[in-house]
Parts: sequence; structure tokens; C-alpha cells
Amino acid sequence: MELIEMENSREFQILMIRYDSAIREVMTKLEILNDELAFSAPSNPISSIRSRRKTPESIYEKLIRQNFPLTVESIEENLHDVAGIRVICPFLDDIYKVAKMLVQQDDITLIRTKDYIGHPKPNGYRSLHLIVEVPVFFSSEKRPMQVEVQVRTVAMDFWANLEHRMKYKKDFPKEASDVIYHDLRECADTIANTDMRMLNIRDQINRLEQEMTEEKMQTEKEV
Repeated sequence: MELIEMENSREFQILMIRYDSAIREVMTKLEILNDELAFSAPSNPISSIRSRRKTPESIYEKLIRQNFPLTVESIEENLHDVAGIRVICPFLDDIYKVAKMLVQQDDITLIRTKDYIGHPKPNGYRSLHLIVEVPVFFSSEKRPMQVEVQVRTVAMDFWANLEHRMKYKKDFPKEASDVIYHDLRECADTIANTDMRMLNIRDQINRLEQEMTEEKMQTEKEV
């Protein structure tokens, strides 16, 4: 099946509607968490939420690259990141808090976790990837659909966006590309260290605030 034939088929278009619907389902859950935490938590572990669906071209290229059949059925069976959501968090530990809050919901099924924070990719890429399955209700059926949720810090996201741009710069001179990839690799380590230091600084501030609050309460009791 050629790209144009696949893209224009009724089955493909229906599948894309299903993925868009699955994105809306998971986005709604995350937005509700965001609203609740913004109101009730001392600090919100979610900075922003974005979504995307792979383009037909990207889907087609990935099927070819991974030697999967060029069929609509193959897309749903073999590609787990057609529907994607990215959650950006202020601090490192917020990533795992958000992931836990999402997957503990009754109608979310966790299919797979890839922790590229604990185990970074060789190029330095860091992020937490969750493949989740959510039921989507249509007029004649309830269908489980998969969505990839990436959770990362602001700094990780900044790095990943630059690295992603480089993937498509095939016409760059090799020497220049090598220099950029070397710099990106060093920056990935710097970002990881910075994320950890910022987390430690936040914890120090929290402890000091708690100590001062307790001292103030003790003083008021004595008075």
C-alpha cells in the first residue's frame, strides 16, 4: 500500500479519529489533575501539557523502517506512539508523581514504561515514557486505544527539541553535525546535574520553611 492510498482510505481516517479521541480522553484526565493540583497542592507538579498525532508520512516511514506491513491493521498493532502527549514538570520528582497519579486511575491501563531518566539513551536523551491504554466510547462500540505519554522536566524538553531538529538535518556537513552532537551530549549531562541540584535546592527551601513555621507555632504557644 502506498502512502497516498493508505492516507485516503476510509479505514485509515477512522483510525486517526480513534487516536484523536484517545488523546482527548487522556488530555482531559491530565487537565483535571492540573486544575486540582493548581488549586490544592503547595506547588503544581505540572507546568504544561501538549499533544500531537503522528502525520501519515511519519507513520508510513516508521512502518517501512521497522519492516512492518503497510496496512491500517499494522499501524494499530505495531505502532504504540501514533497518539502522543507530553507533560512538562518543574522538578525531577514531579515526573514520577504525575505518572503515578495518571496510571492509578481505574480506566487507565499501563502497557509499558521506559525510564530514560534512570537509564538515559546513549545520546543523553532523558524522559519517562508511558504507553497507556484508555477506553474510548463511540456510537457503536467501546474501543481500547493506546497513547504514549512522555513526562520530562523543562530542561529535558528544551534539550529534546534541539536533538529532534538535528535528526532531520541530513544535509549538514558531517564535521559540523559531529560537533553539535558532542555538545548536545555534554549538555545532557549538565542538564541532568542541574535538574538534580534544583531539586535539592527546592527541598532545602521546603525544610527551612517548615522549620520556621514550626518555630513560629512554638513561640505563639509559649506566649
